[in-house]
Amino acid sequence: MRIVSWNINSVRLRAPLVVKLIKKLDPDIICLQETKCPNDQFPEKAFAKAGFNHIAKNGIKGYHGVATLSRHEIIDSHIVDYCGKGDGRHIAVTVKPGKKPVTVHNFYVPAGGDEPDPEINDKFAHKLAFLKEMQNTFKKLKKSGKAAGQVMLGDLNIAPREHDVWSSKQLKNVVSHTAVEITELAKVQKAADWDDVARRFVPPEEKLYTWWSYRARDWAASDRGRRLDHIWVSPDLSAGVTDYGVLRAARGWERPSDHAPLWIDLTD
Repeated sequence: MRIVSWNINSVRLRAPLVVKLIKKLDPDIICLQETKCPNDQFPEKAFAKAGFNHIAKNGIKGYHGVATLSRHEIIDSHIVDYCGKGDGRHIAVTVKPGKKPVTVHNFYVPAGGDEPDPEINDKFAHKLAFLKEMQNTFKKLKKSGKAAGQVMLGDLNIAPREHDVWSSKQLKNVVSHTAVEITELAKVQKAADWDDVARRFVPPEEKLYTWWSYRARDWAASDRGRRLDHIWVSPDLSAGVTDYGVLRAARGWERPSDHAPLWIDLTD
């Protein structure tokens, strides 16, 4: 099973790029973030025509929003409304493509604004509160004994490692790479013993990015990226992850998202 995560930055605007992705990567599940689309306006027909007849959505008008597309029947889905804002930042679906079910949590963590101080920046305070609620969710999941067969992915808006950004020194006080964010994300990871599979396939000393700013005149030449998007798996699934990749070329497609898709291949 191939699982893809992509901050699409408006699904209605970029539905053709999702179809292009389907042809390129032949995924089984696609998790989209920042769909910017109310549920009743989601372009389901285009994706159904491409083989994705099962869709779970958590969208709102104009902002945020997540959706998960699946070739396999979705046997369960649920939404957690983090921080009580109703802002469409999470959806989980369960599918059973093989012998055992797999639950995929699709997240769009708040970006956090520009100033990394929760006392003066409500957006940053929201981000930290969101991460703490994620920690509680996964602690409870682990305590319940139901933490097997889980995948957690999406635009987490944090680049935690030194080589997840183009310059750790220059970005250490920039939102997405500050010490407090990195610490809180590590607590999310620890809460359910998540495996950050990316760094098994791309060594930690190598640069790895999933996002490049629109502000760059030539994003590829400057290559000032950040790894803001992640795919983690529960420990029981770790051995079944056989591949990981970032489709960097998608950042150069016509009218692209500023994020590139990333994926894992998962076997029973």
